Amino acid sequence: MKVAIASDHGGVNIREEIKNLMNEMGIEFEDFGCECGTSVDYPDYALPVAQKVANGEFDKGILICGTGIGMSIAANKVKGIRCALVHDVFSAKATREHNDSNMLAMGERVIGPGLAREIAKVWLTTDYEGGRHENRVGKIKAYENQ
Repeated sequence: MKVAIASDHGGVNIREEIKNLMNEMGIEFEDFGCECGTSVDYPDYALPVAQKVANGEFDKGILICGTGIGMSIAANKVKGIRCALVHDVFSAKATREHNDSNMLAMGERVIGPGLAREIAKVWLTTDYEGGRHENRVGKIKAYENQ
């Protein structure tokens, strides 16, 4: 598995935690920033990462901003992306099993680093169930291709 990760200024600390987690798990990743403490625009980080996941350069992507909302909205504008905004472990598992989410968004101002690590670990290690969910995900893909 190869993961792209990025944050804006509001998600720098949790991004570092998730990078440490992926190192511990032996997961290959590439960090796309930001490397600043001053305000930046989240689409400048979310959109390129989402595009890299959508075109197959990366298997999954993780985005962090203050709330996770802006990053998830931006990422979901890219065809082929199913970015889930998650702030609990149950939803992290469900969005992989049921929605085949290929991107995860979290908010550093909403959750702490320990919970963010748990969410990311569950999301990264949970497989898509397919089966009854395949038709639902297929409808999303079909709509995108109209």
